[in-house]
Amino acid sequence: MLKDMDGQNPDIIYCLGDLVGYHIYPNEIIEEIRRRKIGTLKGNHDEKVEKIKTTAESLQEPGKNYAYHLIKEENRTYLKALPAHIKLEYKLRAGLLNLVFAHGSTRRIDEYILEDTDENYVLELMDEAGAHLLFVGHSHQPYHRILKTNASSVRQVVNIGSAGKPKDGDPRGCYVMLTLEPDAEILENCFQVEFRRFKYDVETSAQDIEKSLLPNELRRIYETRFDCPNS
Repeated sequence: MLKDMDGQNPDIIYCLGDLVGYHIYPNEIIEEIRRRKIGTLKGNHDEKVEKIKTTAESLQEPGKNYAYHLIKEENRTYLKALPAHIKLEYKLRAGLLNLVFAHGSTRRIDEYILEDTDENYVLELMDEAGAHLLFVGHSHQPYHRILKTNASSVRQVVNIGSAGKPKDGDPRGCYVMLTLEPDAEILENCFQVEFRRFKYDVETSAQDIEKSLLPNELRRIYETRFDCPNS
């Protein structure tokens, strides 16, 4: 993902959370995020780290929690300090454009905002947050949804998908590029949303799980994606 993203030369990068939880690389991921100074939100798996006690014995115990036990103390401190939301306000030629970033929703870290979530409910959330564009993750299902409003204002939701564990039938990782057009006359024309897909070595990733104390059911999550379209 980072190799593909570097090729796009973005001005700024935001991560919507869940750096840890399903694999054996939590420290490498956290340290690369910090090295690149990427603005990051707390995901529900990042929050879960605060509730799991790690001992010398737990590092030798197989199971799903093994992924959390691997995290270094300094990286646990980093995860605890991550914010719940990020808000950006742009004053463009066409008017004010507010971008809000959340992991699950602006109300709950573990709430799913899906493509078919009740439109009125989503609009209520966005009004509370003052969001014209709401970017979320959590479901690992990318989409771009344009909401109907009575007022002449932009209301759109973008789920950015997942870099390492997509759940939409496409085994490739996914992230979003947002391009602003500050001189556009109409607010709806002030931005473009592009979903970018990239391939990575899914098989080696699955094998690394098999060699670890994580349960093989997590490996099978990756294996079932080998024969998906565009693999």
